[in-house]
Amino acid sequence: MVDLNELVDSDRGRVDPRIYTDPGVYERELEFVFGRSWLFLAHDSQLPKTGSFIQTYMAEDPVLVVRQRDGSVKAFLNQCRHRGMRICRADAGVSKTFTCTYHGWAYDLEGNLINVPLEDRAYKGNLDREAWGALKVPRIANYRGFYFGTWSDETPDFEDYLGDMAFYFDAVADRFDSGLEFTAGTTKWVIDCNWKFAAEQFGGDMYHTSISHASGPIALTDQQVVRGDPNLVQGRQFGGDGHGSGGYIYPERNMPPNFFRGQQEHEFTEDHLDEIEARIGDTRMKKVNNHNTIFPNFSWLGFLWTMRVWHPRGPNQIEVWTWSFVPKDATEALKREIREKAQRTFSPAGVFETDDGENWTEVQQVLHGFKARQNTFHVGMGLGHEERNAGGLPGVTNDVFSEVASRGFYRRWHDLLVGKSWKQIQKEEAARVSAIPESQPELAEGAR
Repeated sequence: MVDLNELVDSDRGRVDPRIYTDPGVYERELEFVFGRSWLFLAHDSQLPKTGSFIQTYMAEDPVLVVRQRDGSVKAFLNQCRHRGMRICRADAGVSKTFTCTYHGWAYDLEGNLINVPLEDRAYKGNLDREAWGALKVPRIANYRGFYFGTWSDETPDFEDYLGDMAFYFDAVADRFDSGLEFTAGTTKWVIDCNWKFAAEQFGGDMYHTSISHASGPIALTDQQVVRGDPNLVQGRQFGGDGHGSGGYIYPERNMPPNFFRGQQEHEFTEDHLDEIEARIGDTRMKKVNNHNTIFPNFSWLGFLWTMRVWHPRGPNQIEVWTWSFVPKDATEALKREIREKAQRTFSPAGVFETDDGENWTEVQQVLHGFKARQNTFHVGMGLGHEERNAGGLPGVTNDVFSEVASRGFYRRWHDLLVGKSWKQIQKEEAARVSAIPESQPELAEGAR
């Protein structure tokens, strides 16, 4: 039996690798981690009119997210209450009702049971429709057009749940006057690894980039994009409340076109510089642009305009869902450029995405070994050198090459897994953060 209390020691930067492989741990995290966290459901642009819906997942539970007649958005389990069949088989669309194809029970846009075939004859008038509607997601938050849901009444309100991460999320979600939209379609693929490898890495791991991703730019461009001397790179990493953000610091308001930045993006940004700075400020324009994760499994790469969810599929597999996001007032040429850039870099066949997938699947393969699972992983980079509010960035931060975000991720995961209440988690987190020193002005701009 796995001792849950021994799996993570964030104060020492230690992780037991059985958190990535043990079936019992996985089943518990479905209930205690995913069941008590805010999970990404949809973006406004995916639900353009009444009856618009998408089918997604909250961990392994299929849910329908539906635009209501009053303009609000609701979500409910995509499961018929009769024999458990999905009540909708389509990924997305527009509908007035959802009908199970097994026995024909039908549900409205809110998930209420509205029709049962042969009801009078089969149930003799004894079926209480109100009691047999689809299981509804009780809490949904709309944050700048991004919809998140939770099954838990105990979980803090979404903005409290975000905490300091709101500053980093707003760097993309609140960047333009016109707002954002997702381009049409969802790219999906499967990777044979545990979901935590991906979610943790996207929360701020810039340490791997010059090693794992060295071959892409070498093959495709002469520009020294990833191959530059890491010792000369400045950047910061944020880690708080399980969330993480990390990236390099760019000295210019608008970087020139390069391997990662197309001509259309450069020109559009140039035209909107004053607007962007007025909305998010110079600090975020230059310092918040790379890896990000909202705990537990919603991630994005700001400079590559891609967002994704790491849907767990057992302890040894994830299903990745990704979207490109664009400014609503972007030209068609810019939208095409952003989509093509994502396909070239972070897609199932992207030059960098395949590097990450190779790493994660290799680690998962190694963990098939008995001795490999008895080892301990080191997550202590930068331990003891955390600062608060460094260089205009709120929350607990560290050098870009650190694991402050990873330790925070596993601390939050472990606190939820062992069943701590949210009140206890918040109290302990506040005490921990208050003990971390404020940043000194001369150290505020990044790498030492």
